[in-house]
Amino acid sequence: MKNLLQWTRLLPGARFVIGLPYLWLVVFFVVPFLILVRISVTDMGNGVDPFAPLITAADGVWHILLKYHNYLSIVGEQGDDGVMVWGQTIYIEAYITSVKYAFWTTVLCLLIGYPFAYFIARAKASRQPALLMLVMLPFWTSFLLRVYAWKGILADQGVLNNLLMWAGITHEPIQMLYTDVSMLVGMTYVYCPFMILPLYANLVKMDFRLLEAAHDLGASPWHAFWLITVPLSKAGIIAGSMLVFIPSVGEFVIPSLLGGAENLMIGRVVWDEMFSSNNWPRASALAIVMILFILVPMAIYNRYSDAANAPKEA
Repeated sequence: MKNLLQWTRLLPGARFVIGLPYLWLVVFFVVPFLILVRISVTDMGNGVDPFAPLITAADGVWHILLKYHNYLSIVGEQGDDGVMVWGQTIYIEAYITSVKYAFWTTVLCLLIGYPFAYFIARAKASRQPALLMLVMLPFWTSFLLRVYAWKGILADQGVLNNLLMWAGITHEPIQMLYTDVSMLVGMTYVYCPFMILPLYANLVKMDFRLLEAAHDLGASPWHAFWLITVPLSKAGIIAGSMLVFIPSVGEFVIPSLLGGAENLMIGRVVWDEMFSSNNWPRASALAIVMILFILVPMAIYNRYSDAANAPKEA
């Protein structure tokens, strides 16, 4: 109610500027999300019509056409006797694998991206645009081509193996492609700029005189960095981690091109259910669970973060 009163007090121009992003989110996120929810509770045998009525009447009896088995099949399988067997399904394994790769990708991007962002923030102001351009330069090339390039680098007869054999370090190709290493290398390379840019935006606003004061008080460079720079860049770390972790969970192209058969992530499973099995309701249910798995912890964090940062009354 308070937000509604604040909205009515705004000028028409301010309402337009604020309302346009909300309209964009409603049209391109809320509406597709609701359609996805509608498909996820549809019986595959009745066809996939997101605009079909959910409640029908026949002979004076009302019927609710909501099918929850698409969600139940994620955590259990129906046995031959018709009884649900709860346990480790391929979908749970795919979720766990996706979270695992997304987590390690985020960690590697943070370890690599933080020094880059710190160096750019400490560089001369005249050089910072050129350094930022180098970070964003890969975006000028097709995402698919960059992933294919890593196939040529990591293949058994690829650039890296030929270089190692030419230098005499190894006498036969090392299996690097279609492994955990190739997956993490590809995902870290692709998403590292998403970590560097938020960190830079946060670090460039930092008052580096605080480090000089810490040094004057006897703090070593490492202690000054850990006690001053890292806490002040917490917002950039969180923003960069979210920008890397969220798309990494649902990644499809990199696991398909660089990962092996055991590197089954949820993006690949959704693709198979949607286009190979042609099971749109189950694919929609998998996508809904993945979205909620990401959005719910973010909403809880933002709620407690806003409560912690709110000014306390005297």
